[in-house]
Amino acid sequence: MKNNKLPGAQLASSLMRTAGQGGHGFTRRDVLRGMAAGTVLAATAGGLMTGASSAFAQTPQRGGRIKVASATSSTADTLDPAKGANYTDYCRHFMFYNGLTTLDEALVPRMSLAESFDTDDALTWVVKLRRDVVFHDGQPFTSADVVYSLNRHKDPDTASRALSVAEQLEEVSAAGPHEVHIRLTSPNADLPAILATSHFLIVRDGATDFSLANGTGPFECAEFQPGVRSVAVRNDSYWKPGQPYLDEIEFFAIPDEAARINALLAGDVDLINPVNARSIPRILNSANATAMESPTGAYTNLVMRDELGPVNNPDFVLAMKYMLDREQIQRLAFGGFGTLGNDQPIAPSHRYHLADLPQRTFDLDRAKYHLERAGIGNRSIPLVASEAATGSVDMAQLMQLSAQQIGLRLDIRRVPSDGYWSNHWMKHPLGFGAISARPTADLMFSLFFQSEAAWNESGWRNEQFDQLLLAARGETDEAKRKQMYGDMQVLIHEHGGIGIPQFRSSIDGHSTKLQGLTPHPLGGLMGYMFAEHVWLDA
Repeated sequence: MKNNKLPGAQLASSLMRTAGQGGHGFTRRDVLRGMAAGTVLAATAGGLMTGASSAFAQTPQRGGRIKVASATSSTADTLDPAKGANYTDYCRHFMFYNGLTTLDEALVPRMSLAESFDTDDALTWVVKLRRDVVFHDGQPFTSADVVYSLNRHKDPDTASRALSVAEQLEEVSAAGPHEVHIRLTSPNADLPAILATSHFLIVRDGATDFSLANGTGPFECAEFQPGVRSVAVRNDSYWKPGQPYLDEIEFFAIPDEAARINALLAGDVDLINPVNARSIPRILNSANATAMESPTGAYTNLVMRDELGPVNNPDFVLAMKYMLDREQIQRLAFGGFGTLGNDQPIAPSHRYHLADLPQRTFDLDRAKYHLERAGIGNRSIPLVASEAATGSVDMAQLMQLSAQQIGLRLDIRRVPSDGYWSNHWMKHPLGFGAISARPTADLMFSLFFQSEAAWNESGWRNEQFDQLLLAARGETDEAKRKQMYGDMQVLIHEHGGIGIPQFRSSIDGHSTKLQGLTPHPLGGLMGYMFAEHVWLDA
C-alpha cells in the first residue's frame, strides 16, 4: 500500500478517498490495517471502521456451522427474554425469539411479527399480526402469545428486568386471533421502538419453562447450559424466506480477552466480542481474521452508591466526577475509539443530546475541595473492577493515580468476569457498570435513572426527573420534548450518582470467511442480532 507511511489522519483520509474511486478500491480490512499503522484515534477512527464497505458484494450462502465467543457468562444466564441481564443473554434471545418490531441501523423500528402499529394519540394502539408464523413446537403464533408476553412483565413472579418500562402497558388485549389492542397509562410515541428490544421478545402463551427456548426466531435451541454454552440449529420453518443462512451456532463465553483473541486467530472460533482496541493490530496482521467497529451509545460508568452515593454523599460523587480524566481514559482505556461523555447517558450522536451542557473537565482542585467536604478522611476505599465491564480495569488504574494526587486511596479489587453481573454489579459502594445502548432516550432513562427502576445503579431518586420522564413520553411537540430531555440530562449530570467519561465503540473480531456482519448503533454483534444475518463464504 503506497500510502502506508502517511501519519494517522492523513493516511486515513487518503484511504477513504481511494476507496471511493473506481477499480477495486479498499476493503474495510484495508482501512483498518491503515488505521492500525497510523494510530488513528477518536473521531477519525469512528468514521473509518464503519465507513468503508467491501468492494465485492456477495450473495449469502446457505449452510455451515460457526462458534461465537462473548466475554461474560454465569449460572444466571437465561433463555427468558424478560430476565435478560447482559449482551450474552440478548444474543441468545434474538437467536430464538422475534419481537413485534425490530430496529434497523438507524434505530428506526421496522415491522417483524407485527404487520402494522396504528395510533391516533400515542395512547391507544392497534397492532395487526403476521399470519404465517409458527413457534418451534409447531403451534401457530397468535394474539394470545403477544398478550401473555407483554402482560407477564407486570407479574411480580416473572421478576422482569423491564418492569419499570412495562408498567406503561395499562391494558393489552386480543381483538381476534391476529390483532392486539394496547392502551398505555399515558401517551408514548416510542412504543414501537421499545417493543423491539430484547426484553419484549415474544414467547408462547403460558410459557414458564425456559430450560430450552420455544420461540418463533431463526434458530431452535438444541442445547442450553447456563454458564457453559448454547447450541442453536436452523429453524427450517422460519417465516423469513431463505433465512437463516447457517446450519448451527455454538455460543459460549471466553472471559479472558487474550484467550478470546487467540481463539479467533487460531480458527477455534469465528466471531468474538468485545475486542480491546489494543488487540486490533494482532487481528489485522492475521491473514484469516479482521475487525469491525460499531460506534454506539454504550458506556462504561463509575457507579457510586450507598454511603458513597448521591443520597448520602453528593460531595464525594462530585469529587469522583471531577477526577475523571476523560481524554486520558478514552486514549488509554479505549484505544482512542468512542466519543467523550459528560456524566449523562445520551450520546452526542443522539437527536436528543443536549449539546449546550458545559463539558465537565478534569479538575483535581475541585475534586479535592469536594472530597474534603465529603468527610472521607484518610481511609482506603475499595474500587471494584472487572474485565466484564469493558475498560473498567484500566479506568480504575487511571483513577487510582489521579486520586493519589489529592490524598485519596483507592484500593482496586479486580474480580473475575464470570458472575460479575450477578455477584458484583450494584453490590458495592464504588464500582463499575457497562450499559448497552438503548434505542430511545425514554428507555435509557426509564431503565437506569427512574427512581424505582430495578437497574437504578446508584440508587439516585429525583422527583423532578420522574415527572419530566412521564411528561416527555406524551409530548408530541418535538421542541418541547427535546427541552424536557435536555433538562433530564442536566439533572443526571449535576446530581446523579454515576460518572460517564466516554461512549464506547464496540469492536467485533471475526473470521474473514464470515460475511454479512454490519455495524449497528445498539452495539457489537449487529446489535446482538447477528444470528439470522451472517453466513460463511465457502
